[in-house]
Amino acid sequence: MRMEIRLAGFGGQGIIRSGLILSMAACIYSDKNAVQTQSYGPESRGGSCKSEVVISEGDIDFPKVDDPDIVMLMSQEAYHKYVNTAKKNGTVLVDPHMVQDRNDPPNLKIYDVPATKIAKDIGKVIVANVVMLGALTAITKIVTPEALKNAVLRNIPKGSEDLNTAAFEQGYAYGSELVRKQGKTEP
Repeated sequence: MRMEIRLAGFGGQGIIRSGLILSMAACIYSDKNAVQTQSYGPESRGGSCKSEVVISEGDIDFPKVDDPDIVMLMSQEAYHKYVNTAKKNGTVLVDPHMVQDRNDPPNLKIYDVPATKIAKDIGKVIVANVVMLGALTAITKIVTPEALKNAVLRNIPKGSEDLNTAAFEQGYAYGSELVRKQGKTEP
């Protein structure tokens, strides 16, 4: 089993941190192997960025994501650049409040997760990435919810545990409801 995941958005959304959290959930809390790579533009906030994660039950000989099974898109630029990179019948999560100009390919399982709106309703837009990770966990089952939640709690500033836990739980609940309604699960 080798799963390739591409997470993309703009600087300041926690895209790189999301990749690190997902990798930690796989390696430390799920007894799998994982590797994470990242790239971002010259601007630290507002520029495009992506984080790529490979998760495998066996050795990972090549860390590059070539044909992602899962793509998570949190900005318009990321959508235009990466929506067509998902493998046929792959899973794509899109934040519809950040991505409004769309032409969804027909051969993908696309899930709209309003992570930014959910995060805003919780109290801080900055946890939109954690909302999205919660939904990704519910939809793909790539790691257990406990593994992802533990990894989130290891990677956040002290004092933000309640906020991030709420963000994860709301994202997970939203993703679970999407799976129930659409009858689709796993990449």
